Amino acid sequence: MTEITARQIDQVASQASYPKRPTPLNQQALEIAERFSEASISPVLLFGGMRLGDALIAAFTGLVTFMLVIGPVTSMNWNEAGALALATFATPLFVQAADAYQTVAFSSRAGQLGRTLGAWTILFAGFAVLAIFFDVGDAADRRWFGVWFGLGAAVLLIERVALGSFIRRWAQEARLGRKAVIVGGGENAGELIRALESASGNDVHICGVFDDRSNERSPASVAGYPKLGNVAELLEFARIARVDLLIVTIPISAKGRVAEILKTLWVLPVDIRLSAHTEKLRFRPRAYSYVGKVPMVALAARPIQNWDIVMKRAFDLVVGGLALLLASPFMLATAIAIKLDSPGAVFFRQKRYGFNNEVIDVFKFRSMYADRCDPEAKVAVTRGDNRVTRVGRFIRKSSLDELPQLFNVLRGELSLVGPRPHAVNAHTSERLWNDVVDGYFARHRVKPGVTGWAQVNGWRGEVDTPAKLQNRVDHDLYYIENWSILFDIIILARTPFALAKAENAF
Repeated sequence: MTEITARQIDQVASQASYPKRPTPLNQQALEIAERFSEASISPVLLFGGMRLGDALIAAFTGLVTFMLVIGPVTSMNWNEAGALALATFATPLFVQAADAYQTVAFSSRAGQLGRTLGAWTILFAGFAVLAIFFDVGDAADRRWFGVWFGLGAAVLLIERVALGSFIRRWAQEARLGRKAVIVGGGENAGELIRALESASGNDVHICGVFDDRSNERSPASVAGYPKLGNVAELLEFARIARVDLLIVTIPISAKGRVAEILKTLWVLPVDIRLSAHTEKLRFRPRAYSYVGKVPMVALAARPIQNWDIVMKRAFDLVVGGLALLLASPFMLATAIAIKLDSPGAVFFRQKRYGFNNEVIDVFKFRSMYADRCDPEAKVAVTRGDNRVTRVGRFIRKSSLDELPQLFNVLRGELSLVGPRPHAVNAHTSERLWNDVVDGYFARHRVKPGVTGWAQVNGWRGEVDTPAKLQNRVDHDLYYIENWSILFDIIILARTPFALAKAENAF
């Protein structure tokens, strides 16, 4: 077989051309998607909370045993205070090193307890080595460490037993773990499913199978899982079910078919893997990842994931909250001006595309006459548009009409920085924007933003040609692929200067 490299796979994905509109699901697929979408638990938040809990247990048991063995906390010397601080910060690190902060670690109660106790023991063994090496500590200190070790171990193990029962139940209910879809049916898919189900410590929950082939070539059920539709329908299924992982089982020798599938699926904010369990693919060893014990080749990755999601959300809450506080006088003045200028509501809601193509209500200050508002964005605003009020012209040009979107940020529907959310009916030359530019929906792989890379580079205002829209989308995709907190800060810092130009806003 011709050697294929991971770079070639990336090139296939980057040449994607995408379906223009979502394909409706059949009733069975819709019911399964809705069932998998209910009450999912974020592993990042769950195990982040566990890390904090372990640190607090280390600190609490250390303080309690100190007061029992030695005396009041005020009598603690610098060595003892340092040991307490070190244990507080190091405990989650040692437990992390034991791979105990993951769903699969809770599949075995004995394994989880062993990992946790081992990490705690190694931590205190390190204390003993430090005490000998630096010749610190006395008999009282040694009694304290002994009691602290015992009490801390007991509390940690009790915590693990209690949490373990919940985590295993949530995993069985598919509320915790990765939701996966198999792309491609037949025997290859059956072998993959059996390999995944037989692997110990597997956190993947299979939702079903999608395949473009008819039932004669691809059975309606594979290893007990139904074929829910074709690849075009998978886009809508993945959005509703909030799928985490797509596993392609089609032989890599069928390059054309694999390429077409990637062109369709690359717009989704999910990890896409090519199963390597049935063929001897000649990728470099480091190109492989594993789901359970099944080797996979990464085709595409979720743009912002794991702790990056938490960091970006925390950044939005802190900076967005401060921005709302600082902007409140300007927002109050704008609201008064709108009411004095023309009758009607101060705020205006518009349906726009959000993360993963979900439709959200975006808040703005009303800039048009109340009887001429266009909530569905059927007619784009142009220079000298007689629907725009006097105040509306000023707040649109200065972007003050966008300030209420800070409420969307705090609600979690928008981010401070990201691709700008476009109206669902936005169009150019009587064509919807997702019909104008291939790959348009790929900009929805992250949350949209109040400001973005395209806007600070001058691509804001009227979109009257396909070239203008293409430039917006190109900048949005660049942002998605190169995101970092520092990049967000740079864009925010450049935003006031971009607004000062205001050449394309009216």
